[in-house]
Amino acid sequence: MLNPDFRFVMGKGIFSTIRLWCVLLFAALVCTTALAWDPVSINGVRYVPMSDMRGHYKFTSEERKDSRILYKKPGIVLEVKPGSQNIKMNGLKFVLSFPIVNHQSKGLMVAVLDLHKIFEPVLRPVYIKNRRTFDTVVIDAGHGGHDAGAVNRMAREADLNLDVAKKLQTILKQQGLKTVMTRTTNTFLTLQQRVDIANKYQNAIFVSIHFNSGSPSAHGIEVFTLAPAGTSSALSPYIRKDSMAGNAHDSLNIALATGIQGHLLKGSATKKYGFTPADRGIQRARFSVLCTIKHPAVLVEGGFMSHAKEGYLVTTENYKNFVAQSIANGIKQYKTAISGKRATY
Repeated sequence: MLNPDFRFVMGKGIFSTIRLWCVLLFAALVCTTALAWDPVSINGVRYVPMSDMRGHYKFTSEERKDSRILYKKPGIVLEVKPGSQNIKMNGLKFVLSFPIVNHQSKGLMVAVLDLHKIFEPVLRPVYIKNRRTFDTVVIDAGHGGHDAGAVNRMAREADLNLDVAKKLQTILKQQGLKTVMTRTTNTFLTLQQRVDIANKYQNAIFVSIHFNSGSPSAHGIEVFTLAPAGTSSALSPYIRKDSMAGNAHDSLNIALATGIQGHLLKGSATKKYGFTPADRGIQRARFSVLCTIKHPAVLVEGGFMSHAKEGYLVTTENYKNFVAQSIANGIKQYKTAISGKRATY
């Protein structure tokens, strides 16, 4: 089904992967076949063989490279590793809810939930049945007021978040989108207040902007979506595992995250501003602002303030411009994909 489009994604530099993601997301508009495999239970989790996955998605070759297995078809390379929850699709990292396992008789296997919640929305997103276009972006600058967030010698996270949020608002308005800011000054809002503001609006998406803190060696960019029902979250294990309001948009959340993370790592702004961030992946968590949101929603971590080099970069105007422009480009790509049109680059 996608073959006619592969001719323009091969060997086209940094935009080939971006174009491919747009094509893959566009496929959601025409694909209606759901998975119908016979799963095997492993430690209480339903799994299916990767060989079935390969046939279902028509991957034409399987290549073993060191400890990794590469599944290939024209324009797409899927990379997995036994025992790991990390996969890569055309070089973009996704963190699965459950690890790839090596079954004694069936070989490599992938969790059914991950097929439905990650593979399908990216490779052939049949579950985006509730897709809808939008005209409003709710921009949430994390922290604020007495809640400084991460801090280094040069800046407070709350201030950086607001700087990027304002830059993003300007760009999105220029693109013809309406914007809503959860805060415009250095004020404190509870997490629920942020959600309540967003939920007042129709035809909207929600983007929460943050910068990170961790070990001195930690660096790079990650985008979070709400963890699917039935999965755990290492970052917020105290939150229940049942379905929440935000899970109604699981597939759209992944689509939005893919567009944004893709542009942060490989989009036109990386070349324009000269930044090549490390890829920490599209991940799942149960952050409060994602749990009860009624819109497709992501939380963006734009870099580590605790890292010696990156901690300085994130405070510069160029880097903040880069993050804002990349997020805006990712939103534009997402909007184009769910509208049934193709982006031009």
